[in-house]
Amino acid sequence: MTLSKNKFDFEELLNRHHLKKTSPRLRVLSMMSSKSTATSQPDLESVMNDIDRVTLYRILSAFEEKGIIHKVFDLNGTANYAMCLSNCEENHHHDEHLHFNCSNCKNVYCLEELSMPAINVPAGFKIEALNLYATGICPKCSKKSPAK
Repeated sequence: MTLSKNKFDFEELLNRHHLKKTSPRLRVLSMMSSKSTATSQPDLESVMNDIDRVTLYRILSAFEEKGIIHKVFDLNGTANYAMCLSNCEENHHHDEHLHFNCSNCKNVYCLEELSMPAINVPAGFKIEALNLYATGICPKCSKKSPAK
């Protein structure tokens, strides 16, 4: 979802999802939408030290439940969060895209331009969520290190 970084857009997003417009929620949205990578709760805590851990956890949980953000895991198994596309709904995410974990800088990128391939499962199985992870070196780290 492409969000401009102004307060009105975030307030409208919270209205649309029936969430109160609180300063901590607006700040979390602003911070997350400004990042090109997924971010973890500890990373958010380090830059938003005036929002306590429990409040931040509740904000992230509410945003995930409402389809505003989605959870993706990094190479260490830590939950990271990224803004959802506009077609995510409450309790039903449409974040079936490649999640790229850089083994150098440890950032997690949502490569939304790459769709998931069609998966045909045997009779009786129903896919409710699908995740595709790739591990490698991101463009930023590729520029830093000499070619081998």
